[in-house]
Amino acid sequence: MNLPRLRLATALGTLLVLAGCSSSSDQAAAPQATPAPADESAQKLDTYRQLVRIGNDEMAVTMGKAIVSRYPDSAAAKEVQQSLPEIEKRYTETSERNRLQGLWLYQVSPMEGGTQSTATIYSSQPSGESRVRLVLRRHTAWGQNAFLFSSGPHGFVCKATCTIKATFDDKPGSIKAFAPSTGEPALLFSDDKTFIAQLQKAKKITMDVIMQDGEKKVTLVYEVSGFDPAKWQPVSKSPKK
Repeated sequence: MNLPRLRLATALGTLLVLAGCSSSSDQAAAPQATPAPADESAQKLDTYRQLVRIGNDEMAVTMGKAIVSRYPDSAAAKEVQQSLPEIEKRYTETSERNRLQGLWLYQVSPMEGGTQSTATIYSSQPSGESRVRLVLRRHTAWGQNAFLFSSGPHGFVCKATCTIKATFDDKPGSIKAFAPSTGEPALLFSDDKTFIAQLQKAKKITMDVIMQDGEKKVTLVYEVSGFDPAKWQPVSKSPKK
C-alpha cells in the first residue's frame, strides 16, 4: 500500500467530516426566522363592528379613534373613517342631551298643607355654594308657581315688587317678581304661566338679580333645554271645605 496516498485520503476524509459537522452546527445555531404577527388592526376592526352593531356609540368612538391613530394606513382605518364621523356626532349629541336632561330634578312629596310636585334646576353660573335654584312648583292648595330660591342664607333685594332683566336665548325680556311675605330667600314670578311657556321654547335663560349679601348684581344662567314637561307631574287640587 502506498502510505502517503493513504494518509492523504484519510486527511481528506477527516476534513470532509469536519466540514459536514461544521455545516450542521452552523445551521443549528442560525436563528430561525420569526413569522410576522397577524395584523392586529383586523381584530380591532371586528370589535369596532360589533360595538356599532349593538349601538354602543361611546365604546365604538373610542375603538374607532384608536384604530385610525395606531394603524393610519390600514384597510381597517379606511373602513372606520367611513362611519366614525357620523357615530361620533350622534354620540356627542346624545351625551349633551343627557347632560342637559340631568340638570333637572323632579320630585313629588308631601308639603305643608298638601302635596307638591316640583321641577328644579340649579344655575350653571354662578356655581358652587353661590348657585341659585329655579323651581317650578305645583301644590294641591297653593296652585302653580315659578320662583328663584337662594342656596345661601341671604335672599334677594326686591321691595314689594321688582322687575328682573332677563334674556331667553339672547332675546331680551323681563320678569315681574315679588319677595314672599314669609321671609324665605326667594323671588316668586308674578306671571308663572308666561314664564314657563318661554322656558319651554328656550335653550338658555339669564336673569340679572341683586343679592342681599352686599347688594351685588349677579347674572344667573340656566341651561333649560333639557326640561321634560311630562316628568313634572300634575297634582289634584285639595277639595274645598
